[in-house]
Amino acid sequence: MFFSDIIGQEAARDQLLQAVERNRLSHAMIMLAPEGAGGLPVGLAFAQYLVCENRQPNDSCGQCAACKKAAQFIHPDIHFSYPVIPRKPGDKPVSTDYIAEWREYIVQQPYGNAYDWLQFIGAENKQGNITAHECSDIIRKLNLKSFESEYKILLMWMPEYLGNEGNRLLKLIEEPPPNTVFILVAENQEQILATILSRTQLVKINPLTKQEVVTALVQRNQVAEQRARQIATIASGNYREALQLLQHAENDYHELLRTWLNCIFMQNRQGLQDWVEHMASAKMGRENQKQFLRYFINVLEHSLRVQYMDRSQLAFSDEEVDFAEKLKKLANLGQMGEITEELDNAYYHIERNANGKILFHALSIRLQYIFKGRQLPV
Repeated sequence: MFFSDIIGQEAARDQLLQAVERNRLSHAMIMLAPEGAGGLPVGLAFAQYLVCENRQPNDSCGQCAACKKAAQFIHPDIHFSYPVIPRKPGDKPVSTDYIAEWREYIVQQPYGNAYDWLQFIGAENKQGNITAHECSDIIRKLNLKSFESEYKILLMWMPEYLGNEGNRLLKLIEEPPPNTVFILVAENQEQILATILSRTQLVKINPLTKQEVVTALVQRNQVAEQRARQIATIASGNYREALQLLQHAENDYHELLRTWLNCIFMQNRQGLQDWVEHMASAKMGRENQKQFLRYFINVLEHSLRVQYMDRSQLAFSDEEVDFAEKLKKLANLGQMGEITEELDNAYYHIERNANGKILFHALSIRLQYIFKGRQLPV
């Protein structure tokens, strides 16, 4: 992968290239990137740059044998590690067991998250891990001589999945063989072992700007600019989320929200039951449920913005802005804060396989309490 293939992230690219140019490359680094910002693409592009035989000022050449192998993720000196699952009970899986799927996945979804990857390999509800056997395999591979390149590189995606097994790698990280580079691409710093954090250089990768997401959607996905701006507003710098919204663009979240709130305010029990059944159906799925909640949160934010901004500056359609204006008359600032907290909690539980029917029933009841100004039940 080239740096030129990445959406934005020029600052991170320049930091990495200057480290190489000034001979100040850390042998172990953590690229900390929020979901959908491009941490994995940056790691892949940097690994290709390191093995490139004819580096250009701001990128790898793409023409040498090393670049061609790196671009296909088959370079013998670039090793990958990522969460995996046992294929059958009793298996002790390592990353190379899934290398064919990994190569296919990073071509299709370089901005995907761990959930996307685990579903890609058929994990369903199984928990992925980077196991003790994987750590032993990493130690074995990195103690071998490099085959072709000056560098031996380990690109570990999601070191959060190491758990305490990561302590097995501490000696190798502290005293690596010559020209060995660890590139750890992570999303959540708090879930990484402190012993690993203390031994690595932190490279922060920022969320994408709204304009970067808009440009990517227009140029890469042929999305109309107005629609791209709506999606980018909701995605909040997360290109993965923007692609999810685009994939589910046929769902009219605006109409779903109007129907839901009408049922709540009119105390239409049968209508609310039908709405919950629809939201919990297999057709909607967890991703749609999550995107709907994110959409509602953004409508609440727009309800605040319409008080201070010109309508032309808002990313929503005129109909959605009108709805946001009506919503601010139904809930004050404190109530909107309470609703947002409830929506965030629901989003959290959906990610963890909560029952959709129970969740949306409970959420509907809690919103009724909030709109009426009553104390929420415990």
